Amino acid sequence: MERIPKHIGVIPDGNRRWATKNGLKKEEGYAYGLEPGLRLLQAAKRRGVRELTYYGFTVDNCKRPKEQVSAFSGACSEAVKMIGGEAASLYVVGNTQSERFPKDLLPYTSRAEEKEGDSVRVNFLVNYGWEWDMKNGWASRGIPRVDLVIRWGGMRRLSGFLPIQTVYSDIYVVDDLWPDFREEQLDRALQWYRKQDVTLGG
Repeated sequence: MERIPKHIGVIPDGNRRWATKNGLKKEEGYAYGLEPGLRLLQAAKRRGVRELTYYGFTVDNCKRPKEQVSAFSGACSEAVKMIGGEAASLYVVGNTQSERFPKDLLPYTSRAEEKEGDSVRVNFLVNYGWEWDMKNGWASRGIPRVDLVIRWGGMRRLSGFLPIQTVYSDIYVVDDLWPDFREEQLDRALQWYRKQDVTLGG
């Protein structure tokens, strides 16, 4: 029987680089990352993954030009709406006290009771920061341990992504930029994961 990670963390990096590469303004790249996010969710569900956590944007990302902040904030709101049309339980974690937090996402900041027919749980980190998480008594405690982190965009770092939940995560890096997502990238990550020696320290 194939070993499938129950919970995958998704770091969808490379939107700005993709935009520049395609002759667009940097802030225009985020909109092109929406449809890949939905396709990834659908593909993961078909392969038996039970939970996904997407890295939306961080507290540090808000230091970028206001046009970019507005664009990725709006993209996160749109992504949650899109995924709301799927059979999924949605949960958003982030600093809701900041003006940077999209107010239309406040209804998702409590873990909703799963409805009959929900086949996957989806978490979004929005205006999230690892220091904020720790200083607020592990605010992300409602998110369980992550089995596999997949990062698009070629960078070899977690960038503060759920430091407690990823303590035993396997990390797979896709060199392609996030808007260029293809299902075979997920399949290669799952094939790689099956070969890893998962002992959790034992």
